[in-house]
Amino acid sequence: METKTAIICPPDLAARPLGLKIEKVLNLPPEKLYQAWTTQLDLWFASPGSFLGKPESNTPFYFETSYQGIRHPHYGRFLALEEPQRVEMAWVTGEGGTLGAETVLTIELSRLENGTFLSLTHAGFPNEATRNNHQDAWPTVLEQLEERMSRPAD
Repeated sequence: METKTAIICPPDLAARPLGLKIEKVLNLPPEKLYQAWTTQLDLWFASPGSFLGKPESNTPFYFETSYQGIRHPHYGRFLALEEPQRVEMAWVTGEGGTLGAETVLTIELSRLENGTFLSLTHAGFPNEATRNNHQDAWPTVLEQLEERMSRPAD
């Protein structure tokens, strides 16, 4: 478990107050989901082998996704980590994503008897259309997370 570390240059979302919240129960333990968001993004979300970074506060990361043959770079930094219950990161993508705006993605994980209650908050969108696109996309991404991270290890 990481100790509290002061965030270097916290993102300023004052001019971009638009955000969203998605909640979902997943049939995976919090420990596995925490790893999925911190060290295993390329097992379920990012293009295989594209994740660069390590889960430490104030540490940058990079990965890319590919959709319909188009590459989508994602940049950011881990802001706060509380294993296995919380991951907070700055999240920046280009066209079709955050339009270059530094947003904040927070994943909170609460253990249930047979899984985990996941709360995803994504804040700092530059406009309603961008927020709405993410509001529509995150549920599908979370379904993909559960499906891919539930597969037996090779």
